[in-house]
Parts: sequence; structure tokens; C-alpha cells
Amino acid sequence: MSSNSQQSLLSEDQDFILFAQHGWADTHHDISYLARSLVDSQSPKSNIPVYTPNLGWINTWLTIAPLINQVEKIATDAIARHPNLPLRIIGHSMGGLIWLEVLARHREWWSKVHSFVLVGSPVGGSDLGRLFDPLRLFPLIARDLGTNRRPIAEAIAAQIPTLSIVGDLGNHTDGTVPIGCSQFAHANFVRLDNINHPTLKNHPRVADAVRHFWQNPAIAKQDNDFASQLIAKLRAIDLTETNNQNFGSAKLIRTYPDGTKLWIWKNPLQVDHVFVSKSVNSTRGLVNQCVYSAYAGWQDQHKLAKIIQA
Repeated sequence: MSSNSQQSLLSEDQDFILFAQHGWADTHHDISYLARSLVDSQSPKSNIPVYTPNLGWINTWLTIAPLINQVEKIATDAIARHPNLPLRIIGHSMGGLIWLEVLARHREWWSKVHSFVLVGSPVGGSDLGRLFDPLRLFPLIARDLGTNRRPIAEAIAAQIPTLSIVGDLGNHTDGTVPIGCSQFAHANFVRLDNINHPTLKNHPRVADAVRHFWQNPAIAKQDNDFASQLIAKLRAIDLTETNNQNFGSAKLIRTYPDGTKLWIWKNPLQVDHVFVSKSVNSTRGLVNQCVYSAYAGWQDQHKLAKIIQA
């Protein structure tokens, strides 16, 4: 195995190439264990080519562009070496974002992709990244992590069977990435309770979810209820999605005929947080379940106001 943690042995058991990419402030070691367990579960004696590039811990703190280029080069070489094999792709956190960018550059690969799995990836733009660089002025990783890649992800997921796996520690977050930030149209969605963000990269329940998806990869049907339509409108103005810990303090603004509700809460800095809830049955009767939470930066307040007033 090379410094890029690659395997490319030739064998009749090679029925796909697996790419697994680590994320920010990380190296390839943990996600390599996940990749290896997935391959061994297919066939313990297989020589399936596995590529888990080590991008370097320090490099992940700088900018994403060189990392994208590095993964693109490794993938290009691997596909040239195994031109007839389909691709299976897994990316943890920023690793998923890197692969979104790589696939966006190479539409000619899309027909070769069996499945694409993102694990705790802030597709809609990391709230932590935007907090550290709210005006997106500094050419460092915070700006790159805060970028909204949902349009790219939705275009890919409309053509490639895609799964987004998230952890949930409560309050709609895995402790690092809000759950809503990992949701996008056409993607299948799996929520795993009580797993935090770092643990997702090599957890047996994540491996089980990937194996299950691999058995029948499909493009997900889009929800078209009123709450989903309202959330789509809010996401279209690129609010910063966050956890829902302040939902209990929010003020009800509007109730829609199907029970969907829109709520607003202002933090001490007078930043508007918006929440969408659905009415669901529980042991306590009908309750308001928060299904979307985000805030509007000062530069986006007027955009949010238009939707609230509509």
C-alpha cells in the first residue's frame, strides 16, 4: 500500500473501485478501516482497488482547492488503470465536499458511479465555517467549508444514487454539522442517533448503512409536502443552517393549513433565527417537531423578511 493508501492489485474479484476520502483536521487512517471493512464484507479474498488518499492534516486547514486537485489526479489515474470498473465513493465531512467538486468537474464519470455516500458532510455550508469567516473574505478553509454546495449536490444526486448519513446527538446536530446542512434533494437520508461527527468516519452502524444502500442504490423521491416546499424556499436564499436548541424560545409567526408552522427567534445580537415545524403524533398527542432551523446573517435579513411576509 502506498503513501496514498492505495491498492490496485489485478484480480477477477475486482468488480468495482472504492474511493473513501477523509475530511478536515484528519488523515486517512480511520476512514481506511471503514473502507477495508466494507470491501472485506463483499468478499474477504477480494482484491478490490481501494483508494483512501492521505491529504495531510495540516493541508486540510489551508484551502480546499489543492485537495480537490489531488483527489482528482488520484481518481483520474485509478479510472485509467481500471477503465471497466464502476466506482463507489464515500466521503466523510469535507471529504464529501471534495468529491462533490471532483464529480462536478467530470460529468463523463457519472455513468460509471454505482453509488455516492456522504457522511456528515456540510453540503449546505458549515455554520462553524461561516461563524469564523462570516463575510467569506479570508482564503482559508473556513470560507471553503462555509460554501453552499447544495446545487452541485442536487444535480449529482438527480443522476447518481446518493446517500447522506448523519449523526444526531440531539438538537438536530452531530455536534459539529447540523443535520439540515447535510440534506438535499434526490439524496437518500439516514439519521443515526447518538453518534458524533468524528465517530461517523469509522462506525459499524455507518458501515451497515452503506452496505444496505449498496444492495439497492436508487435515486430518492422528492418530498412535496408543504413543509418541504417552504424549506426549499428558505434554502434557496442560502441561510446558515444550524441546530434547533433555541426552537423552544421561538415566536410563532404563521400556521399553514396542513399544520406546518413558521417560527422566529432573535438572539442577543438581533440576528433572526427561523424554524419550520410539522405537527406530529406522539405519546403526548400532537406536538410541533422542528424540521428546519437556520439563521439569517445581517446581509440576508431582507431576503428572509420577503419570505416571512409572503
